[in-house]
Amino acid sequence: MLIQKVSVFLHLSFHPHYRFQILPIIVSLIKLRSRSFASANDTVPTHTPSIQETMQRLGCCVLVPTYNNGGTLKKVLDGILKRTTSVIVINDGATDNTADILAVYPEVQQLHLPENKGKGNALRHGFEKAIALGFAYAITIDSDGQHYPDDIPVFLEALENSENKNILLIGARNMAQSDVPGKSSFGNKFSNFWFWFETGKRLTDTQSGYRLYPLKEIAKLRLRTPKFEFEIEVIVKAAWNGTSVQNIPIRISYDEEERVSHFRTVPDFARISVLNTWFVIVALFYIKPRNLFRKIKKKGFKQFLIENVLQHNDSPKKKALSIALGVFIGICPFWGFQTLLVFSLAVFLKLNKAIAFAFSNVSIPPMIPFIIYGSVHLGMFLTGEPLSFSMDDLTQNLEVLQHLKTYLVGSFALALIAAVLFGSIGYAVLIAKQKITVDNG
Repeated sequence: MLIQKVSVFLHLSFHPHYRFQILPIIVSLIKLRSRSFASANDTVPTHTPSIQETMQRLGCCVLVPTYNNGGTLKKVLDGILKRTTSVIVINDGATDNTADILAVYPEVQQLHLPENKGKGNALRHGFEKAIALGFAYAITIDSDGQHYPDDIPVFLEALENSENKNILLIGARNMAQSDVPGKSSFGNKFSNFWFWFETGKRLTDTQSGYRLYPLKEIAKLRLRTPKFEFEIEVIVKAAWNGTSVQNIPIRISYDEEERVSHFRTVPDFARISVLNTWFVIVALFYIKPRNLFRKIKKKGFKQFLIENVLQHNDSPKKKALSIALGVFIGICPFWGFQTLLVFSLAVFLKLNKAIAFAFSNVSIPPMIPFIIYGSVHLGMFLTGEPLSFSMDDLTQNLEVLQHLKTYLVGSFALALIAAVLFGSIGYAVLIAKQKITVDNG
């Protein structure tokens, strides 16, 4: 059928009546075909224009810290350059052929550090370079080949779709994947728990190095750690400073024949543990109280009481127990450790941390003399030991310290009585409030 149509077309083209009408059509077809051949022979671009354009519009670059990963570095860079040319490589004092590999990539921004001081130090230098070049965000990719450059658009899409641009994205790996080492899975769960305890934010992966950082916000932080623990320090401090830390799903490759990891299990895990210990102390004694006071100040105590106590989704029983815990810890003689204890016990007992902490402040400075005075008198009643002192002795001469046993017994007894009293009143009020709400529909 096609041959017949071509024969008819050629016959008409040589016919005296039709050839002047057919020839322009033939010329147009030849030109169109020539353009098709020309475009087919054009050089294929080294990156996808749409990704590069998005990177430029968002002010985003890719950071690649590397140390003695000569076997995988070229593959990683080639994969990135197919998608974007906004790349910064930080050579962290490598002693292999890293410098020779990077010499082949003059189009890539490079930092060559004189000696190896750790991944955290390399990332800090990379952040500083990216900010100096005018970038607002940086995507970090490890050079050991475990991250797929194909996932770069996943970070860009999440950033574009987020209304809050003060966001730090962590690529969440599938830790149930068959080739994931057991120590990596355990270490990640361990890290996730402490991140939640320190920030109140639950994540599925806190150790992945595939991330998107908001550079201007990171520049505000005082970051001090030089090695792998840096990636814990930066997300905790960013969360404390108001940055939204979130996970997005990524793929992961654990090719043990190709991949070279510089994570030293014992020393690096020990450094991370020390850092988390310090962060727990800071969180309990400063961050959590600060956040609660900010919330109360912003809402006002009355509104805070209504929203966080009366209208909170927790059951009346749970709220009442949280009140009782707070009052008990606040009156007990755990001076200096009350915040640590109330938050720890609220977490352990699965109670409302905000309510427990709020009521633990029953021992505010103006109330302390009255609490001590009441504790001593109750201790006298319980132990039968007669004591005689005035309020002046209590506030000026600290006469009560000479009778420590009586004070301690009375203090714990007063704490228990006050906890039961406040908890019972709170429970009654909350039950009544719940009943009124139900009756009103």
